[in-house]
Parts: sequence; structure tokens; C-alpha cells
Amino acid sequence: MLNALEVVTTVVVGVMVGVEFSVAFVINPILDALPEDSGQLGHAHGGRMLGAVMPFWYIGSLVLAAVWAVAGWHHRGTGLVVTAGALLALSVIMSLLLLVPINNRNKTWTPDNRPEDWKEQMNRWNRWHYVRVAVIIAAFTLLVAALA
Repeated sequence: MLNALEVVTTVVVGVMVGVEFSVAFVINPILDALPEDSGQLGHAHGGRMLGAVMPFWYIGSLVLAAVWAVAGWHHRGTGLVVTAGALLALSVIMSLLLLVPINNRNKTWTPDNRPEDWKEQMNRWNRWHYVRVAVIIAAFTLLVAALA
């Protein structure tokens, strides 16, 4: 049973990392290259779409890592899982304090109602998102190492 939990947790976190990496290094550059207001509208739509799913994914990943740490407490690699869980907790805290407030504003913007500093806000979101991606990649790496 522990083996199944280890694999499920690693896959769930790994897919989340892939989605967030793709947002940072594929989707956002594509949206930013679109003409006129298309990119901003795309960011708003993506914020609504992913903003509805990602809270469950982040919290679910954290819960899975916590359950793995408890269930495998006396097994090798538990320290790695606990550290990965701490990093996942950090990613949740970062999301709530730094990224979600910007995303909540962004997802309501249109070319007619967006603030003057909307690009600055999106750049701030992107910078924090890069940091968050690094944090969840580190967590994923630790979970993979714990499998060995």
C-alpha cells in the first residue's frame, strides 16, 4: 500500500510541476506575444481556468506528501518526504499570499477595465511564479529521490 501511495504522490506532484513549468515557460510567452489585447484576455481566461483547479492540486499534493511521510515514518527516505512536504507547504503559502491576490484581480480584467499598471502586476505574478516553480521542482526532486 505504501508503494502505491509513493507512486501516486510522485505522479500527482510531477504532473503539477509540468503544468506550472509549462505556464511559466510556454503558455505565458505565447500569450505575451499575441497582438493587441489578446494576450491579456488569454491571461485572464487562464487565471480563471487554472485558478479553479490549482488550489485542489496544491493542497492535494501537500496532503499526499504528509500521508506518505506518516505512513512511511520508519522507512528510508522519510526525511526527504518531510522536506518535500515543507516545500509544498511553502508553495501553498506563497500562492495564497503572493500569487492568488494578483490572479484574482487579473481574472476579472478586460481591455476596458484593467488598471494602468496591469503589466507590472502580471510581471510581479510571473516573477513569483518562477520562484514557486523552483520550489515545487525541488519538492518533486526530493520525492523522486525518496523512492530510491
